[in-house]
Amino acid sequence: MPPKNNFKKKTAPSDGSMTPHIPTLAEQLSYLHLPKPFKNPHYTKNVNRRVKNLKTVLGQEREREKAERERRRQVKSEAGEQAPQDTMNVDGETNRAKAVEEDEETPTYTSIEAPPSIWPQKRYCDITGLEAPYTDPATGLRYHDKSVYEVVRNLSASTAKEYLSARGVNSIVK
Repeated sequence: MPPKNNFKKKTAPSDGSMTPHIPTLAEQLSYLHLPKPFKNPHYTKNVNRRVKNLKTVLGQEREREKAERERRRQVKSEAGEQAPQDTMNVDGETNRAKAVEEDEETPTYTSIEAPPSIWPQKRYCDITGLEAPYTDPATGLRYHDKSVYEVVRNLSASTAKEYLSARGVNSIVK
């Protein structure tokens, strides 16, 4: 087997005269050498700055919100020590404690503790992806209209089962 990269190196002319570099078409059409007036010539990149991913940013935001709640809770408790008479609600809780609880349970953009939607879940056609008001009783496939039902009716049992498994339904097809 011959050795790899077995090519002769081109030698420069021995008379010392180099041929001038002929720019390629890409180099001729390049905008790289043109001045860029929109860039700040005195800008220096901050080498200490690092890129943070979304998970890190959301975690830091959650910690910041938690620290802010703790700070507000301490300010309220200090104000409560100065004014010991708290008014009572009918339930027996103080207004201050109820306000703190409501503040903690307020859903935010980053919180995942928001309650589920009260609206019914939308059903989509297994074939087209459009909204599906109908379900085939034999296969369990959802379909959008009469034309899609013709396709659903002609599907084999194995194909119908594949469509159901794509939706995440593991039922026995009759």
